[in-house]
Amino acid sequence: MEKRKIKNLRLWILALFCYLAVAYPCFAQDKIIAVVNNDVITQKEFDDFVAFMRMQMSGELKGRQLDDKIASMKAEFLDRLVEDKIILQEAKKNKISVDENRVKGRVEEIKRQYPSSIEFQEAIRQQGMVQADIEAKVRDQMFMYAIIENKIRSKVIISPAEVTEFYQQNSANFQSQQVWELEYIVLESAGLAEEISQGIKKGQPIENFLDKYSLSLGKLSMREGQFKKDVEQALMKLKTGSVSEPLKIEDKYYVFKLNNIIPPRQLSLAEAQESIYSYLSNRKMQERLAQWLDELKKKSYIKICS
Repeated sequence: MEKRKIKNLRLWILALFCYLAVAYPCFAQDKIIAVVNNDVITQKEFDDFVAFMRMQMSGELKGRQLDDKIASMKAEFLDRLVEDKIILQEAKKNKISVDENRVKGRVEEIKRQYPSSIEFQEAIRQQGMVQADIEAKVRDQMFMYAIIENKIRSKVIISPAEVTEFYQQNSANFQSQQVWELEYIVLESAGLAEEISQGIKKGQPIENFLDKYSLSLGKLSMREGQFKKDVEQALMKLKTGSVSEPLKIEDKYYVFKLNNIIPPRQLSLAEAQESIYSYLSNRKMQERLAQWLDELKKKSYIKICS
């Protein structure tokens, strides 16, 4: 009974802090914007989280596209931060630990998204952060991954019968990709690439050019999504036995010859089972994670202050 009184008093004090933060907004960056059990989320913590997510997403999005994406997700970010608090609290209760070498390794991965260490440091400085803030966020992520692995993922079991049933119900969706079998020559000069392309089109054997210019012939089995769209579109237009115009890829020039097209085919259960297992495992894990989080939320005190 005494413990309950103490806990209720703590929650009352946190709720009071939340009220004061709204009533006196002059300390904007330190303002409490949410209370989660015995922890609070401050405006600075939220801003740091948004900045961290911006850095993680900058590998795929840039400029205005990145700004728009971040702006559209800010409400989701607060919900995510609340959930993260609850998961971290559960990790502490279960005395979860993380490997600091893995934390440093992940930070190095983020750094490699930038051309240099100086540009990385400048990017986090512009977000009002230092490297220690990034390390703390990564460490929190790993705490959460560890407790989710312990509580959820490790308990997910997919039986062979489930895999077979899913395949039988969705067999039409399991098709191999079309494959373009190509030969190619890589060249430094656009002029030489043009000469070779036109020469082969006029009927000269490709071996003549290999011998004349000491070139080697490469072979490639291409699937859709392997090259940039403009390169793929040019190669997909080729007919069997035809040769491409010179195509610039990075700083080299390529001349391709299409030898064969292997059309899509129905995958067998044996060929599809790995992807089915992965899909069912992730789906079941997400379902159980959502259920677990809902249960934790129901038992938690959550107050959004703004």
